[in-house]
Amino acid sequence: MLIDPPAPASVLVVMAHPDDAEFSAGGTLAKWIRSGTQVTYCLCTNGDKGSADPTLTSAEVARIREMEQRAAAAVLGVADIVFLGNPDGALEATLELRRQVVEVIRRVRPEAVISPDPTRHYGPTFVNHPDHRAAGEAALAAVFPSARDPLMFPEMVRDGLAPHRVAQLFIANPSDVTCLVDISDTIELKIAALREHRSQVTEERLRAFIPQRAAEMGKLGGLEAAEGFAHIALP
Repeated sequence: MLIDPPAPASVLVVMAHPDDAEFSAGGTLAKWIRSGTQVTYCLCTNGDKGSADPTLTSAEVARIREMEQRAAAAVLGVADIVFLGNPDGALEATLELRRQVVEVIRRVRPEAVISPDPTRHYGPTFVNHPDHRAAGEAALAAVFPSARDPLMFPEMVRDGLAPHRVAQLFIANPSDVTCLVDISDTIELKIAALREHRSQVTEERLRAFIPQRAAEMGKLGGLEAAEGFAHIALP
């Protein structure tokens, strides 16, 4: 088990929806940002289906969720957010989605990428959102080999976006945890960031779910609170 790897110089977080980054890795990102890591979000959808309020339109939900995401990212100190703007609930791991993510990788040129686990379909108490799986599948294919290879999407090279090799992958919420990041000092910042997603969470859920999940993950490595990843070091 890899415990508390060194903070990368730069990280691109590829997720499906607004709030996914904070739920999956908010404590880790807060910790790394304190160490000087430059963090960029790439959100594949606009979250426009994420409401149970029948009086809201999809466009209104998308606007709300973008505002909430910007506020949450500001709490953590995230440097930039890229909204790809695809519709919520309909994301598929197409070549076009991979191209979109490759373009962001070649622009941002991160040392590391954080993405969802595309292999997790369900567990004892949950069914994983299909958008999460699609975002994870597209992110992995974008990192390797598409962002690296100059003959993949050669029009980007002509436009000045040179190939880029990502050195590390951190797969969030994985089926097989191989890396733990101690978030004992940043769990409250994670909760504060999630609190900005007011349309999605309640204080009760934040106080019940987040510390419990972090404590369960921490037990895997003798830590008080942790976030878990599958870590891949790419050659």
